Amino acid sequence: MNRIHICLTENRARRAAVRLLQVAVLALVVITSIPAFAAGDREVRSRVAPVYPEIAKRMKISGAVKIEATVDADGKVTQVKALSGNQMLSGAAEEAVRKWKFESGSGQSTVNVVLEFTL
Repeated sequence: MNRIHICLTENRARRAAVRLLQVAVLALVVITSIPAFAAGDREVRSRVAPVYPEIAKRMKISGAVKIEATVDADGKVTQVKALSGNQMLSGAAEEAVRKWKFESGSGQSTVNVVLEFTL
């Protein structure tokens, strides 16, 4: 009788330990993902409008360009990359976003912005 009782107690302890480990891993994942979401919510302090490329005007090209900008802790844009949009417009969009200033933050972050080019 004591052996059965000991086995049942060990099984319950194992299940409880596994459940506790699962909860700890889930909490760790949630905690580490929160700063990543908060880092992308930096406000723009100053914007520079893109210069519409003359050839794109002549060809009546318009549309949106999605830009990914890396912003340092001081709010300065350090890297810019066009993710989508017309290639004739993306160079002007990248150049404009390089001149933008963002609010200071706790560290480096990545921000996505969309610039619209309309005639």
